[in-house]
Amino acid sequence: MSHAIETRVTRLLGIRYPIVQGGLARVAFADLAAAVSNAGGLGQISTAGLPGGLDGPEALRAEIRRCRMLTDKPFAVNFPIGRQDIWPGLEATLEEGVRVIALTAGNPAPYIRRCQEVGAKTLVLTAGPELARKAEAAGADMVATVGYEGGGHIGRSDETTMVMVPRTVAAVKIPVLASGGIATGAGLLAALALGAEGVEMGTRFVASEEAVAHARYKQALVGAVPTDTMLIKRTLGMPGRVLHSAYAERIVAAEAAGAPKEEIVALIAGRANARGTDDGDLEDSYVWAGQSVGLIDGIEPARAIIARMAAEATEGLARMRGVFA
Repeated sequence: MSHAIETRVTRLLGIRYPIVQGGLARVAFADLAAAVSNAGGLGQISTAGLPGGLDGPEALRAEIRRCRMLTDKPFAVNFPIGRQDIWPGLEATLEEGVRVIALTAGNPAPYIRRCQEVGAKTLVLTAGPELARKAEAAGADMVATVGYEGGGHIGRSDETTMVMVPRTVAAVKIPVLASGGIATGAGLLAALALGAEGVEMGTRFVASEEAVAHARYKQALVGAVPTDTMLIKRTLGMPGRVLHSAYAERIVAAEAAGAPKEEIVALIAGRANARGTDDGDLEDSYVWAGQSVGLIDGIEPARAIIARMAAEATEGLARMRGVFA
């Protein structure tokens, strides 16, 4: 096993490696979160598309309890703000004793204050220095900043991870995680060199054995190259990167034609995403994927992904020491 990689993020979260699994709607539940945490990273349970046939907070409670059966390590629960009222789920999560909460989109301030009342740590996903400063001012314990290369929702500026990370690090005093285009130990080492104190990865963990994603989705990530991804939802002010598909082209065409917002919103409804993630219909759906698909060459257990990343980062550091000797 590689030596631990210690940063403020690992100390805050009580983990061995500064590797955080992304929220991954419809894909990241107890099995993946526990596997990542058991391997020394921080796993997250997504609150979008919870399995089990239960509704609302009870479904989330069940998933948290299942995760606790699989790991005694810290894990997080991820809440996207704005899609629905997250208060019931947040309260249930805090009552269950989860002490790491990840917040994406929207205004995190009221939820951060509630987490502070019980001593829970908060991670806020941002895109660039301005949003990171706002999260810090609201009391966030750490931020993840996602660059243009990332899968799922990214910032509006088309700013790459390589540029965004050092600008964000310079803008705030709290720890920064780098996100977007990272899937290897070299990416982790590069993020640390840029001043980040860890990474958040999504696409790489979709292509893991424990992710609840259809086999065709996972295999498509393995077979893809960066140019097989594309952006949708620019006209809504919330661009997101997906695998190329006929359905994604339909969304972009509607946007280019100036279709009403209601029509675009209907096209990106969760059921369209589910046709790909759950059913494996990759042409009549859209599925999230970052440019890091070009760095993924197999579907592996989460523990193997993390162990190799840590080893690669350690080996890369030794090589760099030789360069600077």
